[in-house]
Amino acid sequence: MAKPILITLAILFLAVMVLMPVIAIFDRAFAEGAGAYLTAITDPETLSAIKLTVIAALIVVPVNIIFGVAAAWLIARYRFWGRRVLLILIELPFAMSPIVAGLAFLLIYGAYGPVGAALEPFGIQLMFNLIGIVLVSLFVTCPFVMREILPVLQVTGEEEEKAALTLGANGWQVFRHVVLPNISWGLAYGTVLTMARAMGEFGAVSVVSGAIRGRTMTLPLQIELMYNDYNATGAFAAATVLAALAFVTLVLRGVLTRFGPRKEAHS
Repeated sequence: MAKPILITLAILFLAVMVLMPVIAIFDRAFAEGAGAYLTAITDPETLSAIKLTVIAALIVVPVNIIFGVAAAWLIARYRFWGRRVLLILIELPFAMSPIVAGLAFLLIYGAYGPVGAALEPFGIQLMFNLIGIVLVSLFVTCPFVMREILPVLQVTGEEEEKAALTLGANGWQVFRHVVLPNISWGLAYGTVLTMARAMGEFGAVSVVSGAIRGRTMTLPLQIELMYNDYNATGAFAAATVLAALAFVTLVLRGVLTRFGPRKEAHS
């Protein structure tokens, strides 16, 4: 009796909180016809925002994958002073408001901050450009990969890795053939979460980007700008692009899960 009730509640919740809003976005985007939709999508400022969003995500995701795997490995396999503090620091972005994170980066890396002021004589500007967007995106997304991999490494233990070492495998071979198959699903899921957050981040990016039209507007900022300009069709059309990018990341996760190292390890 409880099972049908729980299934019904889950379906109703997802229909109201997920499915209906997504359908509403596409319905409003095409409300004035496909021609108006294409015109909105091909607007130069929207295309620039899409390009900047994708470029920032393509930089942020690989960096956070490397950092997340290394941090998870370090915390799971070694005991050292400050280990818990390191874990708290990595998870800090989960608890900190994105707006506060953006302001903190502006204070440190802005023209009047200690780092920004030191680099300014060399003609290096870290805020109000792609660098600032990437830096703050790295901050808000840094826990995702580590958080997904760490529990897997803690559960699997070191026995298989030690056995591989005793058989003559080097560090890379242990990682490639023992560790990577075990963490593949967590790595794929963490990557998807990182990509989705990097492309959809609004608060922190709005502070450090300067929101310069056609130059530092990411897709979420562009959507808000068009909506505030009473360009509802343009805003919802751009929102469909963001939704489509999110769908692509989910497809990539499915591909990684289906054809990734875990399958290879059991083949």
